[in-house]
Amino acid sequence: MEQEAATSLFWISLAMVAAPLLARLVRGRLVPEVVLLLGLGLVIGPFALDLAGMDPAIGMLRELGLAMLFLLAGYEIDIAELTGGAGRRAMLTWCLCLALAFGAVALLLGNRGSGEKDIALAIALTSTALGTLLPILRDGGMLSTPVGASVLRHGAFGELGPIVAIALALGARGSVASLVVLTVFVAIVGLLAVVVRRLRVGESRLRAALQEGAETTSQLPIRLTMLLLVSLGAVAVAFELDIVLAAFAAGFLLRFAIPEGWELIEHKLDGIAYGFLIPIFFVTSGMAIDPGAIVAAPATFATVIALILLVRGVPVFLASRFTGPADERFGNRDALSIGFYAATGLPIIVAVTSVAVDRDLMSTADASLLVAAGAVTVLVCPLLARLVGAPRVTAPEEPGR
Repeated sequence: MEQEAATSLFWISLAMVAAPLLARLVRGRLVPEVVLLLGLGLVIGPFALDLAGMDPAIGMLRELGLAMLFLLAGYEIDIAELTGGAGRRAMLTWCLCLALAFGAVALLLGNRGSGEKDIALAIALTSTALGTLLPILRDGGMLSTPVGASVLRHGAFGELGPIVAIALALGARGSVASLVVLTVFVAIVGLLAVVVRRLRVGESRLRAALQEGAETTSQLPIRLTMLLLVSLGAVAVAFELDIVLAAFAAGFLLRFAIPEGWELIEHKLDGIAYGFLIPIFFVTSGMAIDPGAIVAAPATFATVIALILLVRGVPVFLASRFTGPADERFGNRDALSIGFYAATGLPIIVAVTSVAVDRDLMSTADASLLVAAGAVTVLVCPLLARLVGAPRVTAPEEPGR
């Protein structure tokens, strides 16, 4: 490892350790750990103290962290929840959010915007950072509650919808060709789902090897998980799709593959993901935030945050409060809480802006504004969601459950 990469990794690791310790000092732990990771990343990054930088080695770790974040997000999603009535309402709600986002961007920019840049901005406004919310929901013991289940549904479409929209609208190919390629990718994932599902039923040598390997130094289940993630990532790169889509698909497949009662494997995945790779993604995301861009355009920065709340949070609140059977509707406080959780965005915003900057559709200053706005929603929205939500007494859940 080169000296520059080693130095950067030291400061990033120090930030990773400091964040949970600082979070414990905040009364009631109202500030999520991910916010502190972002803030510490900004402090050590090139726009502040310049203690750490982004070289290829750190960049690779960052990509793996992003991939693990979405793998675990995909793993938490129950397919039955997405295809049921509540799941379909969540999908329609996201479609409404996207329509509102296009309308808001067109109203604000008018003839001053450029087509693909407007599309990138609208997509970014409709995202929900499900991967970011998972540790917050777990620590609050909410994953098994109706509110938590609703957040998971809206979060799934708040990640899947923008990912598909990126592939179709911002891909290097035309929309029709992108749709064909996306369909082929989904078909490949479907075939893999049929294969891996066999691990859940009956007895086989492979299943026996996986169970035995989980207790030995071979750690075969973890190695196979990483192989699945890397393989789908390679397919996505070959198809010129975003790595986030591959990671989310890997999470879906993992849920099909892991039988009930294999919590040990889930714990080990959590250890790799939340213990090392995912914190690196958040710290390096903070390092990419340019405070100067915010200072130069504070009104634009505030407008972006307001738009995220308007086009994502408000529709989810209304859908949670007024749609569906009477026994599935939420009260004002819980519906408002779900709306704030749904308006929490960052990883997809990072993905959208990265694609837009790479294709010269957006300046780095504009990208910094969007990423910083996403970081603010990570700080503010979960806090507001906890404050306005109906009180409940629930023991924190164990990781991986």
